Amino acid sequence: MNYEFLLQSVWHPPLAFEDVAAPKPPPELELQALWFSGAFGREFRLKDGRSLRITQFGEWNHGAGPDFAHAAIEIDNTPFTGDIEIDTRTSDWEAHGHSTNPAFSNTILHVAFEPNQREMFVRTSNHRQVPELLISPTQLSEALRLPSRETAISIPGRCTQPLKKIPKIAVERLLREAATRRSSQKAARFLRIADAHNLDAALFQATAETLGYGGNSFPMRLLVQRAPLHILLKNPAEAEAILLGTAGFLDPKLHLLAPDDTREYLLDLWETWWKIRPNHELSVNQSPRWKTHGQRPANHPHRRVGGLSALIKHWPTYRKLAFAASFSTKPLVDFLHSLRHDFWSHHHTLTSARSQTAISVFGKNLALELAANHLIPLAIHENRFTFKDYYKLRHASTNQKLKRTAIRLFGDEKTAAPFTRRLSHQQALLQLYHDFCLEDFTACEKCPFPEQLAQWR
Repeated sequence: MNYEFLLQSVWHPPLAFEDVAAPKPPPELELQALWFSGAFGREFRLKDGRSLRITQFGEWNHGAGPDFAHAAIEIDNTPFTGDIEIDTRTSDWEAHGHSTNPAFSNTILHVAFEPNQREMFVRTSNHRQVPELLISPTQLSEALRLPSRETAISIPGRCTQPLKKIPKIAVERLLREAATRRSSQKAARFLRIADAHNLDAALFQATAETLGYGGNSFPMRLLVQRAPLHILLKNPAEAEAILLGTAGFLDPKLHLLAPDDTREYLLDLWETWWKIRPNHELSVNQSPRWKTHGQRPANHPHRRVGGLSALIKHWPTYRKLAFAASFSTKPLVDFLHSLRHDFWSHHHTLTSARSQTAISVFGKNLALELAANHLIPLAIHENRFTFKDYYKLRHASTNQKLKRTAIRLFGDEKTAAPFTRRLSHQQALLQLYHDFCLEDFTACEKCPFPEQLAQWR
């Protein structure tokens, strides 16, 4: 019996009826970011049955009008160039006044996630019909990589007993297969982003999401989509101001709250930002919503964005380590941990006092998370890293989801301890949690996993 066989038995009653299983769409800004990242792919079928291929996803529109400008698509192999508008519902085209707004007259595609109750036609102010694409609930669920629901399951499950009876070597095999599945899924996601843009853009987004750990992964992803890598590398002297300004952190109010040494730093940034501000600044409804309360000082978004700017100066070295023909985590982790920044190596936020001791811009645990979630899966997929090497890596850091998973599967953290120290073990447990615990709607009563475990060899 292998892991794929176990998955075939997972109970999925709601998935037979998409109207029941349909996830609630996230905010529209997140839907736009998912689309731009290539999370839904390039190949589609329009509402009228014609084939659609996205040739170029375009550029985020910083002003009024459709969400993405300068896009290129093919409909039944016929090319079109223009703008793309993303809405939550099909009816939003009319509700938001796009049909009478001349700024939307060059729209070549309208993408929505919830159909209208009655038939309607999407037309521009000059009465041209706009092709419509409806993203299905299944496509949205897969792009979000979410199960039908998420709950804080933190009590032992029925699988604790069969897991106790399975020899350790069999548990190791189970975890290896689960880790392999998770690695494959993560590599596929990375490559979808690379296909939509390029490898460097995918690496930049992966790095930003990792730096956003602690509630700011989505704002960080959105930031690097709005301040893309090719712009930052083209203007390295402006990169830090572009990132902090686009993030909304160069607010004049911060200058008044900042200590004297920080004001000097902000003044230098403003000398650059005010000249380029019109090309990068976002409106209020387009700006990332940062989580600042309840954050550890080291996780504050100010310093995470600052850390990202420090990486721009060393991008060639970084990408060489990330895409090395023979990938190794140690030189990558050592490089990231060695990054220094004149300001951010001694400040937690733009309003905090200077720290007398140096603060790591990119900590070792964070670097390992980046490797586990993005770079190791890609390297394994491309045969630049082996699972044997992966298995050797240990990781002392844990999070609440991992602790919940340990209790659910093994009964308590002490019993689970031998299977939480390795990086591959942690990824495997999270995959089991995702594939089984969160797909069960019966408080473990009818989940098939415990019975299947009894047959595991």
